[in-house]
Amino acid sequence: MIIPHRLAEAILATASDAIIATDRAGTITFWNPGASRIFGFTADEAVGSSLDLIVPDNLRARHWAGFLRVMETGESHYGHGDLLSVPALTKDGRRISAEFTITLLKDEQNDPAGTVAILRDVTKQFEQSRKMKRQIAELARGQS
Repeated sequence: MIIPHRLAEAILATASDAIIATDRAGTITFWNPGASRIFGFTADEAVGSSLDLIVPDNLRARHWAGFLRVMETGESHYGHGDLLSVPALTKDGRRISAEFTITLLKDEQNDPAGTVAILRDVTKQFEQSRKMKRQIAELARGQS
């Protein structure tokens, strides 16, 4: 029989996907080994930092407007299971493509208390897709 807390520990300790939790101010409260592998920051570096750590400068205003709206209303434009794709930053300043799902965390009064997101680096797949689209466009131009 699988013990629930052992299952939770195994999932949270994974190095495959990033699992990042925040409080309602957007301060990182949990950073798993997968987040360290993908983004390059240790848990000690990330926990206590703002999500600005991984949000590119040009997307921060939009990110924070949406984040704060969700924290105030408890409602998100994104449904359960929606897979979101965004650029993200690594410790060495590289931009990567990340896909993620996000869940709202709630307190005892059922008010928004923060978020938890599960992220995956899809940079290679994104670049391959862009390359294929360019090649198809070039072929289409050559045939017209």
